[in-house]
Order: sequence, then C-alpha cells, then structure tokens
Amino acid sequence: MIELPISGSKEKYTVNPSKIIALGLNYDEHVKESVFLNTKNLALERPTEPVLFPKTPNVLIGPGESIVIPAYLKDYNFEDLRNDYEAELCIIIKDTCKNVPEAEAFDHIYGYTCMNDVSQRNFQTTDKSGWFRGKSLDTFGPVGPQVVLQQDIGDVQKLDIACRLNGETVQEANTEQMIFPVPEIIAFVSRHFTLQPGDLIATGTPKGVGRIHHGDVVEIEIEKIGTLHNPVVQEQ
Repeated sequence: MIELPISGSKEKYTVNPSKIIALGLNYDEHVKESVFLNTKNLALERPTEPVLFPKTPNVLIGPGESIVIPAYLKDYNFEDLRNDYEAELCIIIKDTCKNVPEAEAFDHIYGYTCMNDVSQRNFQTTDKSGWFRGKSLDTFGPVGPQVVLQQDIGDVQKLDIACRLNGETVQEANTEQMIFPVPEIIAFVSRHFTLQPGDLIATGTPKGVGRIHHGDVVEIEIEKIGTLHNPVVQEQ
C-alpha cells in the first residue's frame, strides 16, 4: 500500500485505484520522436482524440522504491532490449462520475501527483494485443512524492515538467503543451468508462523518453508537486 503526503496537510493519501488509465502521444514533440512505436495499429501523427491504454495497479510503487527490470526479459533475446522512463502529470479522481462535461471536469478531480510511466518497449511494439503488457509490469508505475489538491494546484496547464536521469535533464516541457488538456481528458475518459474515487489518469509524456538501466536514478519533477525519485535495479 502506498501512502503519499497531502500538500499543506498532516494527512496522507492512500493510493488505491480501481484502474489506471493513461494517455499516449499527448505532446506534439513526443509524437514526432516516437518512431519506435510505429506498430500496425498506430499511425504516428497528431491524434484527433486521446490515445488511451491501461496500466494495472501492480505497477504502483512510491518515492524511493526501486523500479525492477525483470530478469526473464533476457530470455527473449531481444536484439535491442529497451525499458524507458516517461515523466507524466497524474490526475487522481475524487468521486464516481460518468459523462463529465469539460466545464465540470475540475469538480471531479481530487488532486495531482507525478507518475513515471515506465515502459517495456519490446513488448509494447510487438504484442498483437497492443500496449497492455509493456505498460503493466510490476513496479513500472512510480507515483509521488506528494498529492497536491485540485484547489491548491493553480493553473494545471501551466506547470513545468521535467525528468532527470542520473542528474542530467532528459525531458523538459510545460503542461500547456498537452494536445488534450485536463478538462478534455476527463470528459473523454468518463464518456467511455465510469470513473471511481481514487482512479488515476496519467496525462502523457513530453519528448525526451529514453532508456533505464541497473544503477540509474530517475527523477520526475513537476512544478508545485515536487520531485519523485526512484532507483533502477536489475532483477537477479
């Protein structure tokens, strides 16, 4: 069970979603760099509606916990084994909701945190069923370092977002660059799925995604939320 501090409070928030829904290709520059995602089912052009995929709750770990690269991946003898970091703003849903109008979207958001949408690229680009397996391996969804409530975040579309790998900045953008902003995301997702309290929505990553290896430290920093850091270890 993951407990995160709530900003401005002595209370903690228990991260326990019924589902995690994530967006792919929600920043223009990331769309352009994503040639490695050119699968049969995905045209690499600016999407006309949000690209959704699931992450399962077993991915979740907290600040300081290790992202574990599974040992069995070596058994596949991939020519180019690749596991990537992805810095993302994560929405936490406040209540049960369905068919939410964009104008009412913020009424249904509890708060925000950082997420690292760690991705196993070999599975993601080759599985006939899509991205499910490559996005849902154990520990492939760190969140934290805290939760900032909706009423305290200010303009959620004006937040700097960055990723550092071993202290070097590898991703740097602002949430104003999202193709689909937060209200549109909530409206679209809730049209398709009933959202429950605690559900998480990861809003996509900017350009600069790259590989992680044993011994790396990944830091995801979002303005007003703070820095989520996690070491990377290779399972023996």
